[in-house]
Amino acid sequence: MTRPVLIALATLGLAACGQDGGEATPSAPARPAPTPEQKAALLATLPAPYNAADLDNGRRVFARCRSCHTITEGGPNMTGPNLYGVFGRRAGAYPKYSYSTAVKQADFVWDGERLDHWLENPRTFLKGTKMSFPGIPDAEDRRDVIAFLKVETGYSPPAARP
Repeated sequence: MTRPVLIALATLGLAACGQDGGEATPSAPARPAPTPEQKAALLATLPAPYNAADLDNGRRVFARCRSCHTITEGGPNMTGPNLYGVFGRRAGAYPKYSYSTAVKQADFVWDGERLDHWLENPRTFLKGTKMSFPGIPDAEDRRDVIAFLKVETGYSPPAARP
């Protein structure tokens, strides 16, 4: 093979590295990233305790998760599923991801409280999960990463009731 062909093949191979089947999950066209002002406004609308979270700390804590999860709209599944739109989604329901039987059979919808318990220790929260992450023991770090995920993954707060 010629050198340009080898470079092109290597680039394609690296682009697909870590993706489940090498495909992004179909979705609507990506929205522009929220501005810092929009993030602050969304943070203020979150229920307690998430409205008091430190988004910068949440971003730093989420760095532990980035080797397995993406959070962008239409982003690929990796070792773990893409987390965009996770709040309000049934556990084990993200398309084109091979969940453990335990997660596929879980009968709940992801919300802040469930994610908090999951992040504290995934293996005790849902026995049989294939997620090997040991958990985040600090409650403030979990609060901050959950708020960060709400702000970064397309969360929409429930409409205010009259």
